[in-house]
Amino acid sequence: MNTILGIDVGASGVKGALVDLKHGRLNGERFRVPTPHPATPAALAGAFAEIVEFFDYKGVVGCGFPAIVKNGEAQSAANIDKHWIGTNIELVLGKTSGTQVLAINDADAAGIAEMRFGAGKGENGLVLLITIGTGLGTALFYKGMLVPNTELGHLIWKKNKPVEAYCSSGARERQKFSRKEWARRFNAYLHHLERLFSPDLFILGGGESKMFDSFKDRLDPRARVMPAQLLNNAGIIGAAAYAAEQAG
Repeated sequence: MNTILGIDVGASGVKGALVDLKHGRLNGERFRVPTPHPATPAALAGAFAEIVEFFDYKGVVGCGFPAIVKNGEAQSAANIDKHWIGTNIELVLGKTSGTQVLAINDADAAGIAEMRFGAGKGENGLVLLITIGTGLGTALFYKGMLVPNTELGHLIWKKNKPVEAYCSSGARERQKFSRKEWARRFNAYLHHLERLFSPDLFILGGGESKMFDSFKDRLDPRARVMPAQLLNNAGIIGAAAYAAEQAG
C-alpha cells in the first residue's frame, strides 16, 4: 500500500489527505473540516466521515487522535469531549465512515512522520519530538522505535498545573506574554526533559516551530535542537504510515 488516507484530528480542524508513503508526502491537496464543538463521538465521527467521502476512499485509514490510544481505545481526551474516554476510536469512526480505521496518538503520528521522512530520519539515538500548539504533545523514540503515549506536556509544573499551561503556544496567547518570555519558559522545560531522558535530539514541531529562527538562540540544552520539517502535514503523513504498518 503506497497511498493511504491519513486524517489528523485537531482542536480546531480535522484534516485529511492521501499520502504517498514511498516519498513521505501528500498526494494532492488537504481537505479540512472544522472540529465540531462539542467534539462528541457522534459529532466527530460525522466530520471524519465527511473527509473520507470527499476523497471517495475505500481502504484503510490512519487517524492521529488527541488522546492516549491503547488498542484503539481513547484513554484520555485533550481538547475534545470527555465522552471519548473509554470509547473505541477505531470502531466509532470506522462504523460511520464505512472504512477500517487505525488510530494512534496525534503526537506519536507526527513523530513517526519526522523519524521516517523528516528531521529525525537516520537518527538512532534517543529522540524527543515536541509539538507546540494549543497544548504540548510529545513523541519519544529510541533507535527509531516509538515509546507510545508519553504525554510529557502533562508533566506537573508550577502551581500543580501541567507544563503545557506554562509554555505552549496556547498559554502564550491566553496569558499574552512575549515570545522572549515564552522561549525562556520553554527552555526551562527542555532542561527538565533533558534531566529525565538525556535525549540526543529534540525536534520541535507544531505551529510554533515555524518561528524557530526567532527563538533558537534562546534555547541551550546540551542536546541538539532542530525544527520539524513536515510541519502541519506531519500528523497526516504519520497516521497514514502507522496504518500501513498495522494493516500489513
